[in-house]
Amino acid sequence: MKILVTGSNGLLGQYLVRDLALAGHIVVATGRGTCRLQIGELPGALYSEADITDEQAVWQLVSGAAPDVIVHAAAMAQPDACELDKEACYKTNVEATRYFCKAASALGAKMVYISTDFIFSGDNGPYKEDDITGPVNYYGQSKLEAEETVKNMLKDWAIVRTVLVYGNILAGTRSNMVTWVKENLEKGNSIKVVNDQIRTPTYIEDLSEGIKRIIEKNESGIYHISGKEVFTPYEMALQVADYFHLNKNLMEKVDASVFTQPAKRPLKTGFIIEKAEAVLGYSPVSFKEGMKRMFEGKP
Repeated sequence: MKILVTGSNGLLGQYLVRDLALAGHIVVATGRGTCRLQIGELPGALYSEADITDEQAVWQLVSGAAPDVIVHAAAMAQPDACELDKEACYKTNVEATRYFCKAASALGAKMVYISTDFIFSGDNGPYKEDDITGPVNYYGQSKLEAEETVKNMLKDWAIVRTVLVYGNILAGTRSNMVTWVKENLEKGNSIKVVNDQIRTPTYIEDLSEGIKRIIEKNESGIYHISGKEVFTPYEMALQVADYFHLNKNLMEKVDASVFTQPAKRPLKTGFIIEKAEAVLGYSPVSFKEGMKRMFEGKP
């Protein structure tokens, strides 16, 4: 298959480009700026820079690539930034999605849209695919509106929602929950970690594999792709400290009210992944195994 991957310079985008290309697909990667991956080392992969907020640029990209599938992973994903600049968030998360849907519809391409647990209120997670949505911040609102755009504009679509993704970025630098805790404790820094939120943290290679299975099995509809274990961020931090034999006394357990953030966070999200397990044969690694793969490589 020929697959267009947006947001290919991001954590998920990099893994998708690599994994899909190594699986024998032709991959057209797109992102802002120059390509961060050594894309020349991947068979059947090429990179095309594009501004996804420019409708004409999106049409030229999609019509030129003529993909069978578009994986739309690009997004403005920092909740606080979205809250502070709603116009930029809307252009990136909603309008750009509409441009890709319009192009996909014209060319008969399938859309796999990457979404988030932040479309839920956090009142009673973990959530199933058909649970009632209710975002508590603008980022979640924009992603939910983009989901509705995909469902309303296209006949052939899949939506993949995920939660708190962690893992090593293949090229470039980007922190995540695991590396943030590890690096601070190694430096002897005291950190405050919330214990009144719950999530099902997702190892990046599991997420990429889940999306690849949806594409290769030609599945449609909504899928929750995440880890299986339910943790608070503080419980995750404890596991990181234990794994690397770091000083847990440097960590202070707090609730979200301690932090002054422009965007409210949903308290209890996380996902029930029974559908992905049954239909896709999806089987995520444990959080401990995910850390092992990050820092020691696969067994």
